[in-house]
Amino acid sequence: MTTLAPPPAPTTQDGRHRAAPPAARSRLRALFTGPPQDPRWARPALWAILVLATALYAWNMSSISGNTFYDAAVYSGTKSWKAFFFGALDSGGFITVDKPPFALWVMGLSARVLGYGTWQLMLPMVALGTGSVALLYRMVKRDFGATAATIAALALTLTPITVAITRDTNPDPVLVFLMLLGAAALMKAVRTGKLLPLVWSGVAIGFAFNTKMMQAYVVLPAFFLVYLWATPLNLGRRVRNLAVGTVALVVSSAWWMVVVDLVPASSRPYIGGSTDNTVWDLVIGYNGFGRIFGASSSVGSQGNGASFGGEAGLYRLFNSIMGGQISWLIPFALVALIGGLVLRGRAPRTDAERAALLLWGGWFVLHYLTFALAEGTFHPYYVTAMAPGIAALAGIGGVMLYRAFREGSAAVGVPPRKRVRAWGRAWVLPTAIAGSTVWAVVLLQRVSGSGTPYTVAEVVAGVAGAVAVIGLLLGRFTGRQRLTGIAALAAVVALLAGPAAYAASAAGSSTNGTNPTAGPSTGGMGGGGGMGGGQRPSGSGGPGGGTGTSNSAPSSSSSQSTGQSASGRTAGGMGDTQVSSAMISYLKKNQDGATWLVAVATDQTASSIILESGEPVISMGGWSGSDNAMTLAKLKGLVKSGKLHYIVVSDSGQGSSNSEISTWVKKNGTAVSAYSGLYRLG
Repeated sequence: MTTLAPPPAPTTQDGRHRAAPPAARSRLRALFTGPPQDPRWARPALWAILVLATALYAWNMSSISGNTFYDAAVYSGTKSWKAFFFGALDSGGFITVDKPPFALWVMGLSARVLGYGTWQLMLPMVALGTGSVALLYRMVKRDFGATAATIAALALTLTPITVAITRDTNPDPVLVFLMLLGAAALMKAVRTGKLLPLVWSGVAIGFAFNTKMMQAYVVLPAFFLVYLWATPLNLGRRVRNLAVGTVALVVSSAWWMVVVDLVPASSRPYIGGSTDNTVWDLVIGYNGFGRIFGASSSVGSQGNGASFGGEAGLYRLFNSIMGGQISWLIPFALVALIGGLVLRGRAPRTDAERAALLLWGGWFVLHYLTFALAEGTFHPYYVTAMAPGIAALAGIGGVMLYRAFREGSAAVGVPPRKRVRAWGRAWVLPTAIAGSTVWAVVLLQRVSGSGTPYTVAEVVAGVAGAVAVIGLLLGRFTGRQRLTGIAALAAVVALLAGPAAYAASAAGSSTNGTNPTAGPSTGGMGGGGGMGGGQRPSGSGGPGGGTGTSNSAPSSSSSQSTGQSASGRTAGGMGDTQVSSAMISYLKKNQDGATWLVAVATDQTASSIILESGEPVISMGGWSGSDNAMTLAKLKGLVKSGKLHYIVVSDSGQGSSNSEISTWVKKNGTAVSAYSGLYRLG
């Protein structure tokens, strides 16, 4: 029997044996250079994109004010584990925010370990934003290669609204990352036919539900369709596995809601945004159908979407408010989706490329229709959830259409019918680039007078787009493939010049923490409460400055010397007055052991006072001032027990309960003459 001798050990030039590199060193090198089968440029390009994403999301972090509504809830969670679990606005646990608490937990754990402050809250947001870019790259690369993955990752990184919202403390970056985790697990289940990845997909979407409730479910129809269509199992096993995955989804989604609703109302905070103090009502009302149809049983669903993102309709995402935030690559993504499905038309049912196209196409289309047609409360930053779908289609479609273009250009010596079909496909890419470039120029012309960067971006986009189209056509007719390669690079520049200008503006300036957007003002209204922001407790790195921990004393601020409102606006309902820093100082001096510093009308006012004072504050009416969180009987009990001594009321009470409270307070309380609307009770 013949045996093969082992290959000779590597030697140096002088003939001595050279030791093989340790496995750990090889793995470390592969981390930076990528697998051997990848192009040499691929892994360095990925690292460059991840560094760019991190820089955009974290640049000038001290200017990030965050959403004071969520910031206050995170701060309260660092003071009380009960407030942490329920997602209460105040550490006394009177009322919750109007969202489930998973994103608050992510920021809260960071703040508990590292101390409360701007960078401590932003650290997980930046990490998850960059993680989403890396995850999208990995998913696209698996089926379409490094070029498509690189384009997709760069497109997501430069999506303007994604940059703006990742530089904030709204929960959306957490939502997007969890949805991408769910998608990655789903595609693994589709490829392998294994059940466990499908279960993990359901768990990930369940946690996304506990981040922003029903918005996490927008992608589910696409998930179900892709699994049922493309998984290499018989129909019976596909249905069975999908049923098990659905159970995992339901359990992962509902556990917190069930636990909270089982706790007696007297032992937990009021559920902010609900009409009956249950999470279930919040799910189906204010954060469910109320967002879509603009009316529900829940308070606050008033059909005021036009206030933030323009009138509902298919054109909404292209209007003057939304266009610069998300629409740059929508035309190209739509062409890419249709073209890609046509190109994979006769592929087997289990074809991985078509399955990926269905996933990302469904992600894009479902989000587009939901956001465009929603008549309820709608903020521009919601659309960051559709950015991965657009970015993936841009990368995938760009590569697929480029291949079709190359094949069409080389269609000689084939039957006439196939030649005509190939040449017809070859025209799709130049047409898609031309149309998308024109739209980019239109968007930039809307704001070209707002500053040099937008004018420069307009010129770059127009010139690069022209070079791309002309280069593709010349390459086709002359047969010079080098020209088509240069044209493809020019196309990437043309399509991303505008988003890059907007993304840079978002990174280089402070944003509205409640309603963050990128680029210049286009006439859209800002966000709701919390605008102007209260000061963070000392050590926050926010307006109060300092580098201490969450146990520090509250900071002084400019509003204390100027007497400006801590809330930055006039509160409605029972507290239609300005709460100045001088009033806050007075309340702290006279708190007399009470649990809550003061009771005010709305979350906006309460959150600002919490951040400036470091003390629990009651929001009697939730976000809109219309929640039934405070009743006269409850108020009397708090006063009698010594847990509350001060309340802010006015003559503009909303609803019978508020009017009843105002009347009782004015009759039984002592007005503090120095501060309008402030009464001492007990």
